[in-house]
Amino acid sequence: MEFQPVELGGTERPRVVLPAPDPGLLRRIETASTVDELAGVVAAHPDSSDAWAALGERHERSDAAPENAVTAYACYRVGYHRGLDALRKNGWNGGQSVRWEDEPNRGFLRCVAGLARMADRIGERPEAERCARFLVDLDPDWNPSNR
Repeated sequence: MEFQPVELGGTERPRVVLPAPDPGLLRRIETASTVDELAGVVAAHPDSSDAWAALGERHERSDAAPENAVTAYACYRVGYHRGLDALRKNGWNGGQSVRWEDEPNRGFLRCVAGLARMADRIGERPEAERCARFLVDLDPDWNPSNR
């Protein structure tokens, strides 16, 4: 039996948009040239999903060593949870969308996507699949190839 999507009146779900990150913080993230500098930014701003996402991406890109995948996974996991806290603080109750096109949401969504990739890389398939489904639930237009 093939399942068909249920139409709920054709209206988009309400959105939650996180507050815009401090431009100074974003500059510090962008200009950090080493993992240690980026880790310092994260230590100074532990509630920033943008900072955690950047640190996870730095570890993910560093090489294919298993310990880097685990470290990236941990960074993304913390950024994911900090992002959930921020979403809840801003009115998210699980039913609203969190769209990529709303730029302040990107740090959180990068963490969820990174968590899915690293869970897959370390063999945690159920978590990878759960995160992939969660991304589409948060943003129905989610396309991992252009993120």
